[in-house]
Amino acid sequence: MTGRTTLIGRTRARAVETLTLDSPDTRNALSAALVGELADALTDCGKDAGVRAIVLTHTGNTFCAGADLRDPPPPDALVALLRQIVALRKPVVARVTGHVRAGGLGLLASCDMAAAAREATFAFTEVRIGVAPAVISLPVLPRTDPRALARYYLTGERFTAPEAARIGLLTAEGEDVDAVLEPLLDGLRRAAPEALAETKALLTAKVLETFDRDAAGLTALSARLFSSDTAREGMTAFLERRDPEWVV
Repeated sequence: MTGRTTLIGRTRARAVETLTLDSPDTRNALSAALVGELADALTDCGKDAGVRAIVLTHTGNTFCAGADLRDPPPPDALVALLRQIVALRKPVVARVTGHVRAGGLGLLASCDMAAAAREATFAFTEVRIGVAPAVISLPVLPRTDPRALARYYLTGERFTAPEAARIGLLTAEGEDVDAVLEPLLDGLRRAAPEALAETKALLTAKVLETFDRDAAGLTALSARLFSSDTAREGMTAFLERRDPEWVV
């Protein structure tokens, strides 16, 4: 399947469908529209016998900046998208050549594998705008080193691609991301489709248990925090490019 929608580009090569987040003006932020279009594209790929695997990548210098503060998706829609990636019976591989922030790390952690160029940077920035990485914790916590997460969740610091690989957010990183991806995609093309689906199910069972157990509570937490006075100050400060009032 080829062609494109408004915010998601689509191409195919040798049974691998590439879905490209294509809203560079918003740094591929997770708007309601982008989340909806990506979910539709993933559904199409899941039904298409000609798709062996999916690569999720981006235009511009940012893979995904997190939630679109001007048009955020409902928390339950973001939960549904992340769960869809995890539960899809085809491998999803992230290809990152730029920055990943906040909710974008939820997309990254939902993918079965992730490769990044060495210049990519990462940060859980939620605490800096007065919220918490609640919903994205559903895929992030089961797949990432807990000591490292304690640091990066609590401080909002940026970290590098080698560090992201060390703590489990990336499968691999390197100077040339496509060279890093080549053996991964070659392996997926050599695998039997049904064997891939069942093997993915083995790997994602515990992550899906986390979704089923914790999604409702974390969705409620996210909604409560985003509607708070603290979050309004944090988001306003971010959009005005100033420090929020609590910075000392």
